[in-house]
Amino acid sequence: MAKGPVLIDLDAEEPAADVAQAPPVPDLEQPQGQAMQAAVRLAARKPSALSRWFWGLALAVIGAVVSIAAWDFVTSLLLRAPVLGWVVTSLMGALVLVALIIAVRELAAIGRLSRVDGMRRAADIALAESDLEQARAVTKRLIAFYNGRDETQWGRDRLVERMDEQFDASTLLTLAEDELLAPLDAAASREVEAAARQVATVTALVPLALADVATALASSLRMIRRVAEVYGGRAGFLGSWRLTRAVFVHLVATGAVAVGDDLLEPVLGGSVLSKLSRRFGEGLVNGALSARVGVAAMEVCRPLPFSDRHKPSTRGMIKRALSGLFSKT
Repeated sequence: MAKGPVLIDLDAEEPAADVAQAPPVPDLEQPQGQAMQAAVRLAARKPSALSRWFWGLALAVIGAVVSIAAWDFVTSLLLRAPVLGWVVTSLMGALVLVALIIAVRELAAIGRLSRVDGMRRAADIALAESDLEQARAVTKRLIAFYNGRDETQWGRDRLVERMDEQFDASTLLTLAEDELLAPLDAAASREVEAAARQVATVTALVPLALADVATALASSLRMIRRVAEVYGGRAGFLGSWRLTRAVFVHLVATGAVAVGDDLLEPVLGGSVLSKLSRRFGEGLVNGALSARVGVAAMEVCRPLPFSDRHKPSTRGMIKRALSGLFSKT
């Protein structure tokens, strides 16, 4: 082959690259609030029938073994040292008495939660059927339910004065919301916002793998218990767990634990999660999901359904709960 100079034609110029036409850089994986979602699904998971049978039989066997061992111990001690035996017998009797008192309190707490649920169901029926008489009956039950709570005294008095002036079921129940439940709604919202801030802070600052899940679950349990206490449905251990599971099952069924594109838009504005550190973004998403859990808890624990005017805004609650955790640029 002949070797020589190579002719390069420069007349035909290539078009300049247009940056605007370049394909977008794929976003990194967005924070999904894994800790909060794991806590919700853990509490909402329904145990199988086999698991219930296992734990029921296990508790029965353990209870029988402990009871027989305690009985044998006390009777043998009475034979060896009567005075010491009677002392231990008295202690055992006191323990049984305290256990009975705790059981009675648990039953009373579950009954109180049932009263709240019953009022809410009756109010739903009264609104659906526009039944004024049933709405008045619900209002009277509501007044009696909050009798003795000093913070509701003024609202109860106002409601008693004005309830006979209402001639529509919806108007009467809205009046009950305005006079009696509005201060309780504000107190419950503060509890939800405090829990959301705690979950967001711990998730963002604690690098341990399961610490964020444990914190999210513990904070949610405490928040739901506090919301129930605000509305008057004080619950014991079993009642609190039952209430928590009802709230979480509702969230999973409705898909409210899913992370939407606008979850943090009220706080941060725009698509900013890609600009945050992974840990900080997870903390904010977990806090926002905790606020969603709190709104669901308010709906479950409130003795009346929310009207459109009083229904809490999840976006507004997220903004109030999380806006103080960083400086907005």
